[in-house]
Amino acid sequence: MNSIITGTGSYIPDVVKKNDDFLENTFYSEKNDRLTDPNPSIIEKFQSITGIEERRYLKSTLLNSEIAALASHRAIEAANIDPEEIDHIIFAHNFGDMDANGKQSDMLPSLASKVKNLLRIKNPDCVAYDIVFGCPGWVQGMIQADQYIQSGMSKKCLVIGSETLSRVIDPHDRDSMIYSDGAGACILEKGENEKKGILSYACQTYTFEESNYIFFGESNKTEETEDTLYLKMHGRKIYEFALNKVPLAMKKALDESGLGIDKIKKILIHQANEKMDEAIIKRFYRLYKNQVPEGIMPMSINKLGNSSVATVPTLLDLILNDNLEKHKIVKGDAIILASVGAGMNINAIVYQY
Repeated sequence: MNSIITGTGSYIPDVVKKNDDFLENTFYSEKNDRLTDPNPSIIEKFQSITGIEERRYLKSTLLNSEIAALASHRAIEAANIDPEEIDHIIFAHNFGDMDANGKQSDMLPSLASKVKNLLRIKNPDCVAYDIVFGCPGWVQGMIQADQYIQSGMSKKCLVIGSETLSRVIDPHDRDSMIYSDGAGACILEKGENEKKGILSYACQTYTFEESNYIFFGESNKTEETEDTLYLKMHGRKIYEFALNKVPLAMKKALDESGLGIDKIKKILIHQANEKMDEAIIKRFYRLYKNQVPEGIMPMSINKLGNSSVATVPTLLDLILNDNLEKHKIVKGDAIILASVGAGMNINAIVYQY
């Protein structure tokens, strides 16, 4: 029997950070040279490439594990289950509970254990653990949860993707404008219909040459404190990698599902960069010699930015709750969930509603 999603939930932070809020930043290149273009030009070019107009940051009084618990509570309510029945809690993140100043990360105990505590779950047979898998972490958590269910080890799993990237970014790096905070979660349960739920998946890790495309590094401004490291990336290499590899992983998952490309109604892809995502989808459909259908790829990046592991589950929750204009998922729809990120990791799931 296939694993089915019975409830979703998300937490979108209250603090709105608009592009204009970066006008006073001083930006430096990877070579530590101050950028000579005026900030309005830098920001305008950034928006034209990424599609990001604004993003959400977490209030200083909240932690990653706390917003994850809020999203999880909403997913549990939507699934209408007793949380004591949950067999596994899988929490995908990358930086733990970062403090508001971005100086200290706390991963002890695991964030999954913290969420279990915040949800007040007493059942010791509910196993809680974290996974660090880059931006594709939530999708990978879904794949792991499906395997638990298929093997009979679990009947109900809570899968979370939550991150606070605003606390690990270099204010002097223009790439910092991409990142945001948020949390998404879902309940995955054992289903009774072989034609519904997770039909197939693909997951890959490339490390021979690609492992350091996303990394921790010093500020682009050399005068900054040297012992503080920030989230960094080689954007061009990531772009080329994603265009070459992600469509093939999506095709592998779809071909294994037995469905035709025409059966896919939505593709929920990691919201990293609007132009990159559009190019990935075009290449994916080109593999089947098809044109990209209108409305196939819902986007939230324009308002929410890139919240890493939270982007796909948050997007799914928005659509299922009719909170994303012009997009719906209805009974019978087949969708693809896909992501790419640090590792370099890629994964994709074909899911039938």
